[in-house]
Amino acid sequence: MRPVRPVSRIGTSLMAVTAQAAAVAVTAVGLAAAPAAAAPAVTAAPQPGNTCTAADLGTRHPYIKTTEVSPTITHFKGWYVTEGTTGNQTVSTSTETTITVSVGLSGNVQDTFSVETLGTVAATLGLDVKVSYSSTSSVSNSVTWNFNQPGYYGVYKGTKKVTGTYGSLNCNRVQQGDGSWALKWIQGSGSGSFTTYTTLEEGVVRCQDQVPSGSIMAKAQGLLACGSPAAKAEHPAGEVAPTAEQERERDRLAQGPAPTGGPSAEQPKATGHGSLAALTCETAVYKIAVPGTPLSWGAPLLASDGVRLRPSTIFSAHLDNWRLCNVTETNGVLEASLWNWGNGGCATIAAPDAATDRAVLMTATCAEDDLQRFFIYRDVPGSSKIGVQNKYTGSMMGHDRYADGEFIRQYASGRPDGTGTYTLVGV
Repeated sequence: MRPVRPVSRIGTSLMAVTAQAAAVAVTAVGLAAAPAAAAPAVTAAPQPGNTCTAADLGTRHPYIKTTEVSPTITHFKGWYVTEGTTGNQTVSTSTETTITVSVGLSGNVQDTFSVETLGTVAATLGLDVKVSYSSTSSVSNSVTWNFNQPGYYGVYKGTKKVTGTYGSLNCNRVQQGDGSWALKWIQGSGSGSFTTYTTLEEGVVRCQDQVPSGSIMAKAQGLLACGSPAAKAEHPAGEVAPTAEQERERDRLAQGPAPTGGPSAEQPKATGHGSLAALTCETAVYKIAVPGTPLSWGAPLLASDGVRLRPSTIFSAHLDNWRLCNVTETNGVLEASLWNWGNGGCATIAAPDAATDRAVLMTATCAEDDLQRFFIYRDVPGSSKIGVQNKYTGSMMGHDRYADGEFIRQYASGRPDGTGTYTLVGV
């Protein structure tokens, strides 16, 4: 993979190749007419070191670390045209490889963070890539073409496969060289890989055609195995059996790339739920409150209920009181378990809901489990405002609206209106 650097926008026009008397054109075929398949405009994307505000403490954004673009043949068939068989023909191709749009280990492209990640890829590379879930296997594999010269052809569909890695940007306080503090976008918790592809192209190519190096057409021409006896022999009109080289290439493409590294922070490896964690908690007790209001996180009495916004009263029974346990700090970001004084449980996202956007924050028996670990991003000293991120899912905590009884939920990118920014108020 190569590091990302600014590149000019690549034009969407496709090249035409002329082979002797036959003009071979490449046709772009859209995989979906729905507007959701088009890359959204990504403007003013945050970059590491840019200034952020307290309202951004409960949000996160992706940044692209590496990308790789490679021409890939998705469907292919060797086809022989003889005198008298020229003209329009419909060729049923065979699937060479399937490309599915995915982000992170879960592969989901359903939440705002995943869509924003692919939108950032599109803006970075200047390519129209797919940003909603789709797969090249869903495309019809037949190609209709006007063959106006006899010869040995490769009939193909192909695309540019785009892969790479991303990281997460979070807002946190950073100390300046003069000792002052400022809120900056930092490289926070969360990274992973993505796969997507550009608009599908279809066409035909012959061994004698001069084609651009590194193009989809050149990739298809390579599958023709032009120096093989099969390419040079006379054939009846119609399908040509694949050569051994074509079959090897098909097997290689079907296998896909080898895994590239360990688990992503987007979906880290979870530890067991069984044993009670030996927590070491700070003596300080906090309310996690909506800034300037009487509502704060209130743990449930019933295990089946979730953490909700509740008013703090003398009847709260310490369900609104939290301690930070097993606290560590890395690059100014706290990591802690959130232990509730009232019910003795730890805040968690339930394992079955880990990949679900807007899943409700729960409490459970404290255990050594990344679902119960949270990163806390802080405002500058003197302010108690924070943002809270689940370590396992990478999602930010927030709420839909300000109301008594409203659930605290996880949001892949956080809440854009600042409702994911809380205050950590000492009791």
